[in-house]
Amino acid sequence: MRHTWRWFGPKDRVSIDDMLQAGVQGVVTALHHVPTGTVWSPGEIARRQAELALMTDGAPSGLKWEVVESLPVSEAIKTQTGDWRAHVENWIASMRNLKDAGIEVICYNFMPVLDWTRTDLAWRRPNGARCMRFDFTDFAAFDIHILQRRGAAEDFPEEIREEAARRFAQMDEARREELAGNVVFGLPGAAEHFTLQDVRALLDSYAPVTDAVLRRHFHDFLEQVVPVAQEIGVRLCCHPDDPPFPLLGLPRVMSTEADYAERMAAVDLPANGITLCSGSLGARPDNDLPGMMARLGDRVHFLHLRNVRRDSDAIRGSFFEDEHLGGQTDMVALVAAVLREEARRREAGRADAVIPMRPDHGQDILDDIGRGGQPGYPAIGRLKGLAELRGVELALSHGART
Repeated sequence: MRHTWRWFGPKDRVSIDDMLQAGVQGVVTALHHVPTGTVWSPGEIARRQAELALMTDGAPSGLKWEVVESLPVSEAIKTQTGDWRAHVENWIASMRNLKDAGIEVICYNFMPVLDWTRTDLAWRRPNGARCMRFDFTDFAAFDIHILQRRGAAEDFPEEIREEAARRFAQMDEARREELAGNVVFGLPGAAEHFTLQDVRALLDSYAPVTDAVLRRHFHDFLEQVVPVAQEIGVRLCCHPDDPPFPLLGLPRVMSTEADYAERMAAVDLPANGITLCSGSLGARPDNDLPGMMARLGDRVHFLHLRNVRRDSDAIRGSFFEDEHLGGQTDMVALVAAVLREEARRREAGRADAVIPMRPDHGQDILDDIGRGGQPGYPAIGRLKGLAELRGVELALSHGART
């Protein structure tokens, strides 16, 4: 595996120096400041490459932008409204510009409205560490009583509705605002700008978009972008839904192995690939991560390795982001499946035999606590995860020793 690290640009509290000291081999980043639907220009791409090429003191870092995460797919494309056709053309133009700059792996997602959803961004663990958590009952309290989405109550089991009502009644105004802010934080790049009315308006725009319609729109998008990616030598990799089940009355179409198989078959070209995120997919008990890597590995172009621990075996339920080797996904078995796929690719002579991986998320520990970094992306917590994953990989690569 190639060890990469997500970086949010010059404002990221985790510096280029920090990444180098963590032993990172490449960088995963994006142009977060460019409005969704517009073209990523060669100049902006070159600027980001220059920013990560230097350490704090001006010395060369030796690091390169190797994976894009993410090139956003606009809500207009997902709903096929407004300027969606122009947005697709702009997405293709951005892809071409990235390829011209030497970047060949592009991660994206097709989640409606919210990129990801958590109810707690700094949930305290018994040892004092902090992590992100999705509490299904707290989310129900937000959806039913704070957002007041039409029909929300019918989307939850009776026992969840009743407990959500009790919790909401016990929340003071500060907690209600915190919960709403945590959920809205998953709106791409706009946590501090979106109001509840903005969210309601976005949800209204999806009123005609059923599960079948969203799948058809996704296939339309793939039919336009994948052949171009295949032609120019770019590997596209779709990130799964996070969490991998329906929320806010919206359809989710990248939550299971069957979803991935359907999307890959829709445009059956090698460029149409997968971001295998063990944390997102692991929030469902019916997702077998080592098995998915074994069966879908030919199309896995990017790996997010993190772990979650579910509160129950319900398909829709609560979970928190555990330590990388501490959750319910067998990370050793998953890494072993990755190494088998890489060996198969080397034997086949594939140029992409080594799959880029990043230690996804991490708990806030030690000096991460209070640093005020991007939620889920602490320096030390990810360093610990990378070290653990690197150790698993090295041990498996050496095989049995006597």
